[in-house]
Order: sequence, then structure tokens, then C-alpha cells
Amino acid sequence: MAKQKRRDTARGTSSKASKSKSRSAAAKKNAPIVSSPLVEARNSRIHGRGVYAIAPIKKGTRIIEYLGQRITHGEADRRYEKKGEDDGHTFLFIASHRTVIDAGVGGNDARFINHSCHPNCETAIEEVGGRNRVFIDAIRDIKPGEELGYDYQLTWESTDDPRELALYACRCGAKRCRGTMLDKEPLDKQEAKPRKRQRRKH
Repeated sequence: MAKQKRRDTARGTSSKASKSKSRSAAAKKNAPIVSSPLVEARNSRIHGRGVYAIAPIKKGTRIIEYLGQRITHGEADRRYEKKGEDDGHTFLFIASHRTVIDAGVGGNDARFINHSCHPNCETAIEEVGGRNRVFIDAIRDIKPGEELGYDYQLTWESTDDPRELALYACRCGAKRCRGTMLDKEPLDKQEAKPRKRQRRKH
């Protein structure tokens, strides 16, 4: 180690410069993934716009980041409460219990990735620099021309109006399409399960 330090000093690399270089590398690593040379947005057979592979994408590849204005849940409710009852379409993604990403404001092409019941991608929420960020990762190899899709697993409750839930019908065309973008089980039942297990322990 002492030998390496002397060599650095001889090149004129001060400790201050090293820290600056480290911060620069960290900033580059943490920079938002605004776009990707692997995909492009265009009209979709599923719904509106979609995102398609224009180059081979290997399983495990981090493709793009879901970007947009970061707002509170309260602001998200206020912002979209005036949308028509027959319009369930928004670009909102829940990043945490405090933060919602509204890709309708300052969003990128990630907002056009459609739901699929047989997905080739998944979303990964990771804490980076003290805030939760949402990334789109490939869960299998994707061929050029293939449309990207992930399971939206939209939350709902058993008391929700069936007419409102019907707005989230799925048109992905998968052989085992479940017919909806909603999660398989309502949120109130999911939350009740841990409480039941806890009572059994006592």
C-alpha cells in the first residue's frame, strides 16, 4: 500500500483530487437511466404506445428507469381525482409509502411499457442516494421486435366498485392471460394474512 501511495503522489494526484474523482464516479453510477439504445417506443397492438426491443437484450439486463415527477400520495390523489370515471389510465408508480412517481410529468419512455400476464421484464425498487428509484430489468432474453411488458399487479380492495375494476381489463394476448392488470388478490385480504399468522403464534 505504501508503494502505491508514493506512486500516486509522484503523478501529482492529491487526496482532494481522489475524492473529487470518487464523487464523480458515484454521480455517474447514480445518474438516472433516461433512455436506452436497446429499446424504442412506438404504437402497440396491446394499448396505445408500447416499448419494443431494437437489439437483443440478455436476461438480467437493466434496461431503463421509470422517471417522472416525484410527488406525495395525497398530491397524486388530488391530481387525478377529476379524471373521468371511465378513464383508469395514468402514469403513476408507487415508489414507497411516501412517494409516487408521476411519469405524466417529465417522464421517459418507460411509462409506455404495457402490462403483460406473461412478462419479459420486472420492476425493481431500490434505494439510491437516500430515495427509492424504479428500474426495469429483463427477466429473460428478449429478441429484437419483441414488446416489453411487466406485470402491473395493480392494488385493489374487495370493496372496490366492480365497474371501476373492469377498467383495468388486460389485452396482452398471453395464452394464460388472467384478463386483468389487477393483482391476483385484493390488498385488504393480503394485509389480513400476516395478522392472522401473528394471532396464531400467541
